[in-house]
Order: sequence, then C-alpha cells, then structure tokens
Amino acid sequence: MNTFKTTILMALLTALLVVVGRSLGGQQGMIIMLVFSLGMNFISYWYSDKMVLAAYRAQEISRAQAPELFGLVEKLAQKAELPMPKVCVIHSRTPNAFATGRNPEHAAVAVTTGIMETLDYNELGGVLAHELSHIKHRDTLISTIAASIAGVISTIAHIAQWAAIFGGGRSNDRDNGGALGLLFTIIVAPFAAMMIQLAISRSREYDADKSGGEICGDPMALASALQKLDYASSRMRPIEGATTSTAHMCIVNPLKGSNVTFAGLFSTHPSTEERVARLREQAREMRR
Repeated sequence: MNTFKTTILMALLTALLVVVGRSLGGQQGMIIMLVFSLGMNFISYWYSDKMVLAAYRAQEISRAQAPELFGLVEKLAQKAELPMPKVCVIHSRTPNAFATGRNPEHAAVAVTTGIMETLDYNELGGVLAHELSHIKHRDTLISTIAASIAGVISTIAHIAQWAAIFGGGRSNDRDNGGALGLLFTIIVAPFAAMMIQLAISRSREYDADKSGGEICGDPMALASALQKLDYASSRMRPIEGATTSTAHMCIVNPLKGSNVTFAGLFSTHPSTEERVARLREQAREMRR
C-alpha cells in the first residue's frame, strides 16, 4: 500500500510540473518540465532523506557520543524487530523528533537536544517508539518524498511570481504562456503543495502513536511526551531549517509557535488532545 502511495505522489508531481510547464512555456515548457520531473523523482526516492537531514543540520552520532540515547534507540529497534537506524542529533533547544529513510534498512531517527532536556527517559522512549513505528510501516519514504515534492512546487510558485513582476504575464503572450499561465501557477502550486502534505493521512500519526505505545509498552509515557512537546512548540522558536514542506515529518508541528498562520489552517498534524485521548484509551485496554 505504501509503495502504491509513493507511486501516486511521484505521478502527481510529474503531472503538476508538466501542466505548469505547458501553462508557462507551451509544448517546449512541457517537455522541459517532464524531463525535470523524471530527474526530481529519481532524486526524491534516493536522496530526499539526506536532503531533509541536511536541511535540519542533523548530525549522526555514535554510541560513544550519546550512550543513553543510542542505547534506547537500539533497545526499542530490537523490540520492534527493526535494523538499527542511524541516530542523529539536531542542535536546537526546541524539542522535537522525526524519522526518515526510504526503508528500514536505510533509516534514521533524529532528535533535538531540546527534546532530550525536556523529556524523561520513558517519555523519550515513547517518542522514539513512535518514530520507529513510522520506519516499520515505511511511512518515512512517503514523508521524505512529500517534503521534496512540496519544496519543488513552492519554488515553482516563487519563480512564477518573479516572472509576473518582470513582465512574464503580458496578455499578448502566446501559447498559454502569459497571464493566465502565471496566475494558474502562482495560485495552484502552493495550494497543491499543501494538499500533497495533507494527502499524507493524519491516520498515519494515530497509527504510529498506537504502534509506538505497543513498542515502548507505555502509551501514557508517549501521551505525556506529546503534551510537553505541544506546549513547548507553541512557545519556542521553530527549529532552524523547519519549513511548511517538512513540518509534517516531525512528531509535533515545529511551526506552531511561528507566524505561519496559513499553514495552521491546513495542519498535517492531528490535535494533540485527540492523540492523547486515544493513547489513554489504549493504556486502559492494555491494563485489562
């Protein structure tokens, strides 16, 4: 199912870029965008995880550098029957975490220094179990590709805006490359980027919460962690490198405390209250 979703996302990127190319440059623009999209699909599949880690300035660590964190990831990975992922640290006071990678054999878990200071051992274990669940169910491939897709679409929209400013939208332009093409790209492209992120179903987070609670054996630890992270993210500066294109990958919205109100209207994260309520119910069922 996740392979099918990934294929659909790549097909949507290809179709959107081809339509934009047709709108801006006619048949020649369409061909250029088609070739570009094929290259972008290749890069997204093989390198998007590295691009996301680089954007957040995540640094891979060894057991010697952070033995407690490394050991916790190792213990949970064994419990989840997963290969040991790379462990990365982001130097940011804002607590957050995410997982990335195209499959369990090429995966990484990244946490901020702030999350290690904010959460206790069990709460951090709940967060890491949530992220390992994404890896186990191969959600990370979809997330990293979606981040790349959204970034490309946003870039196209910005290029179109500059084209309009410098006269690219004159009404006498031929072959649909004028004002209507620019207007279509400027309006549709950013909206399409958000829709692609929303296509990464919110149920993915609920499923990862449930599976994470099972992996760590303590859903209430994850519930407590989510409440702390939600509170901190609404009051602290966003992680450096966080954008609307990659925000959906984090366990809580890293832009909640910023002024990106438009992104808030189309949040890719379920409400923390609902997530906590489900985890509490899961804990009650596990005690029966």
